Amino acid sequence: MKTTALRTQDIEQKWYLMDCSGKRLGRLSVQVANILRGKSKPEYTPNSDVGDFVVLVNAKNIQVTGNKSENKIYHRHTGYPGGIKKISFKDQLEKDPEKIIRDAVKGMLPKNRLNRQIIKKLKVYNDEVHPHEAQNPEVIK
Repeated sequence: MKTTALRTQDIEQKWYLMDCSGKRLGRLSVQVANILRGKSKPEYTPNSDVGDFVVLVNAKNIQVTGNKSENKIYHRHTGYPGGIKKISFKDQLEKDPEKIIRDAVKGMLPKNRLNRQIIKKLKVYNDEVHPHEAQNPEVIK
C-alpha cells in the first residue's frame, strides 16, 4: 500500500445549503463542522483542509433546548480593565444570530491554524436570501 498526500488542486470542494429553521443549535453545529472538515470524504486528512463549503439560511430561527434561551450567557472582553461584556442567548439571537451559529461551529473545529482556514468556508445568513446561487449548492435536509 502506498500513502498519498493530496495537493490543493486535487481536492474537489462542493457547496451545501442547509435551512436552520426549527433545528437544534448543537446538532446542527456538529453536522456543519463535519462537512467543513471533510470527515465524510474518503480522502479525509486531519492535517489538511479537504472539506466543503456550507451555506446556512434562516439563522434567526435556530432553537435550543430547555432553559438555555434564558440561562446561556455569551462573554467577551474589550481588553481594558473591567471590560467584560455579557449578553444572553435571547438578546444575542435578536442582535446577531449569525454569530451564535458561527461560534458554536468554531468551538467544534480543531484549535489550530487550520481552524481559521476552515471557518471561512461557512456562510451564515439570517433570511432565505443568499448570494451563492451561482455555486448550485446541494440542499441537505
